[in-house]
Amino acid sequence: MLNGGYEYLTRTPVNGAPLIFAFHGTGGNEEQFFELAQDLVPGAGVISPRGDVLEMHATRFFRRTGEGVYDMEDLAARTTKMAEFIAVFKARYANVPIFGFGYSNGANILASVAMRYPNLFDRIGLLHPLIPWAPSPEPGLAGCKVLISAGRRDPICPWSQSQALIDWFEAQSAEVTTVIHDGGHEIHREEIDGLSQLFALTHPIPGKEMEITQ
Repeated sequence: MLNGGYEYLTRTPVNGAPLIFAFHGTGGNEEQFFELAQDLVPGAGVISPRGDVLEMHATRFFRRTGEGVYDMEDLAARTTKMAEFIAVFKARYANVPIFGFGYSNGANILASVAMRYPNLFDRIGLLHPLIPWAPSPEPGLAGCKVLISAGRRDPICPWSQSQALIDWFEAQSAEVTTVIHDGGHEIHREEIDGLSQLFALTHPIPGKEMEITQ
């Protein structure tokens, strides 16, 4: 399907289950995490967009000029575009929790959206994000549940920057959990388990009309 300039796959949430946005990594597409998102929460709705930037035939969500060097003007524009895309579905499914997760470049666009538009998501999972700038404070993230995963030997996302991002979210009073392993940029099983725990609803989300118990 095409909406807001993005090709995407979609699945409608069942009986008030959450709506999960899934963001692929560099070179991935809308199919990369579509089934995983459905497996994380039975009955969940899913919106899985394809990035609209090509880098040497690899699909991404924003431009960069080198490894870890982002085109910040392009990132700002595409963050706004993505936020508008997300807001359409948030309005359409106004009474269900809105979750999101992304890997690598997908985690970066999700983090950028959350930093500028903190009210869009109730919970977010950032797998191997790389945020090579100092974000401004965002009090709107207080209470948001955030999972950050990282590899201590990740050649793309240096551990020092992963730790800085964890510290930043904690400073915003977000409820941060982490999954840290000794590997590199690959996703480990414990990261998927961490997403499952993040998205497991055992308590009502403030402002939501229904509680879902898994």
